[in-house]
Amino acid sequence: MSAADGTTDGPTDRTADGALDPAGMQALVERYFAAVDRKDLAATLACFAPDARFGIANHGLFYEGRDSGLRGMFERLNGRYARVWHGDFDHLFDLPAQRVASRFRVENTTHEGQLLHKNNCNFFWLRGGVFSQVLVYMSGDNSLS
Repeated sequence: MSAADGTTDGPTDRTADGALDPAGMQALVERYFAAVDRKDLAATLACFAPDARFGIANHGLFYEGRDSGLRGMFERLNGRYARVWHGDFDHLFDLPAQRVASRFRVENTTHEGQLLHKNNCNFFWLRGGVFSQVLVYMSGDNSLS
């Protein structure tokens, strides 16, 4: 049960008004990356609102719609690499605005066995417990084209 000050009596990932708390935000972000790493398209897309927008800002690419633009982008990523990995996360949370900034490392392995390293920052906007918008800043070549 929620208290008047917005706290709860037990563990939860939501605040009194239904927004995700920092633990819930972190869980969503890391659940998303785990799904990407498993190449689980359904679980990846489940992290997004139907009208979500996704941009690779430093490469000038933007996709719209979970079931159209984002689906195609993730399908291409899944086909491009034999393996992808995201980890060593640092997250910052803006609870009132429901935003997360994440810095992390990426390792992509090509089908020929070449290991590619990246350092990325993502900015996530949340609405209703899922991502409504994501902006990516990645080092090196764009792996999401």
